[in-house]
Amino acid sequence: MNVGDFDFDLPERLIAQTPLKERTSSRLLVLHRNDGSIEHKSFPDLKDYLRPGDTLVLNDTKVIPARLLGVKADTGAKAEVLLLRRLEGDTWETLVKPGKKIREGTRLWFGTDAQGRKPLLSAVVEAEGEMGARHIRFEYEGIFNELLDRLGQMPLPPYIKEKLEDRERYQTVYARHEGSAAAPTAGLHFTQAFLEELRQSGVRLCPITLHVGLGTFRPVAVENVQEHQMHAEWYNVTEESAELINRARSGDGRIVAVGTTSARTLETLGQRFKDGPVEACSGWTDIFIYPGYEFKLVSALLTNFHLPRSTLVMLVSALAGREHILRAYKEAIDREYRFFSFGDAMFIT
Repeated sequence: MNVGDFDFDLPERLIAQTPLKERTSSRLLVLHRNDGSIEHKSFPDLKDYLRPGDTLVLNDTKVIPARLLGVKADTGAKAEVLLLRRLEGDTWETLVKPGKKIREGTRLWFGTDAQGRKPLLSAVVEAEGEMGARHIRFEYEGIFNELLDRLGQMPLPPYIKEKLEDRERYQTVYARHEGSAAAPTAGLHFTQAFLEELRQSGVRLCPITLHVGLGTFRPVAVENVQEHQMHAEWYNVTEESAELINRARSGDGRIVAVGTTSARTLETLGQRFKDGPVEACSGWTDIFIYPGYEFKLVSALLTNFHLPRSTLVMLVSALAGREHILRAYKEAIDREYRFFSFGDAMFIT
């Protein structure tokens, strides 16, 4: 299976640059995977496709202002750092720009004090990691999270050119646990009121956590899909959520994943606990889902529209079938749906 099997022409104008004013005002394409039929709805119509007893699984990770703009201490040249995950203490795995000029031993400065004499935050590159990553150790006075909130920007994907005025529009309304370098964007459509409406109708809400990291930013660089390696991301499932998943797994309703990050976490659990009930746990997952994969837990998926040749298109193709997905995407393009992080939604049922 080649990466070209997941290619399609996507007009740049359809890549949404800004969030809609109202979270639930997006459009919804419903794809029935049993026969490939398609319906065109609005997002609030999702409630008509969820049943009492269904378990809606939500990734409650919270995005940190992980994009730091600074300078190289020796030359004053501009430098950019994207925090991916804390390794230990004040050492982080990061992506940097310009990568060729920020090597081991490079010192970086971010912000200045009131007198403009010294940086509020400094860092040194301690090692060069896999896939172009850098291990950076930060030095500072005070509380790191407060400095990050002051100096950092939300880490919007590179194809979004517009500046985001309201940071909260790149957070889900149920975001709780800080640690992501990107939002689980399928959840951006929900309001608290709509979630409560679903709960009142008998849909169970099940939070889990997966901190989105380097895997989200790394394109598929090999021709043979099976040679691609996913980057590990940390997940956590509480005892209460495990119980909800087990109830649904026993036949009491469907497990409906909100977003590919929830789907990947659920399928990690399905592999980890294939011979018994799901238990509260945490760990690292590098699961890569593409056509041929047999889903263990996920019955339906709410997702946004993804970029060509991406691992996310491969995941939805594994659930609904590549032909169904490519046909649905063609129809979405013809009808000018908005794509990717701030785009419209798709429900695969």
